[in-house]
Amino acid sequence: MSAEPTSISDVLSLHPVIASIKDDDGLRAVLTSPCPVVFVLFGSVMTIHKIVATLKNAGKTVFVDVDLLDGFSSKPVAVDFLKAHTDVDGVLSSKSIMVRAAKAAGLMAVHRLFLVDSFSYHSVSKQVKISDPDAIMILPGCMPRVISWVRADTDLPLIAGGLVCDKADVMAALAAGAGAIASSNRDVWLM
Repeated sequence: MSAEPTSISDVLSLHPVIASIKDDDGLRAVLTSPCPVVFVLFGSVMTIHKIVATLKNAGKTVFVDVDLLDGFSSKPVAVDFLKAHTDVDGVLSSKSIMVRAAKAAGLMAVHRLFLVDSFSYHSVSKQVKISDPDAIMILPGCMPRVISWVRADTDLPLIAGGLVCDKADVMAALAAGAGAIASSNRDVWLM
């Protein structure tokens, strides 16, 4: 097993595809996947420790989406809990306060940004300025034109995720400037 990544650039250099898991079936499947980085998009206050421990025991770098955990609030104490009670490497969130809390706790932080219209696109720089993330994740990730716009606006590492369904989507997102792709599609994990 190699040394733990210490920065988001280290994480993104491990493999161009990040496995996103949404349930226990995905957890079991990712353990034997070639993806060294996993985004956990499920769990609860009762199960997250075991989920993270299972992934860490398999040698994975683990990020948890704190917005999707059952039994947690959208308050920084949720990040403090993850830091104190799991070996999580980083946090994903669409909320600036949670991204800032992750960084304050010494965790890597990815700000998830849902770009659904021009208004949401034009708010990216404001949101990033407030949250000061280590990286940003653009959703949906199947919009190469929008990825290239965001790439031109920021020097932060960029992850494309959501609705990335096949090799053409992966290649288009990478060509547009994404540093990595996050997908729950197991066929994408094997590319």
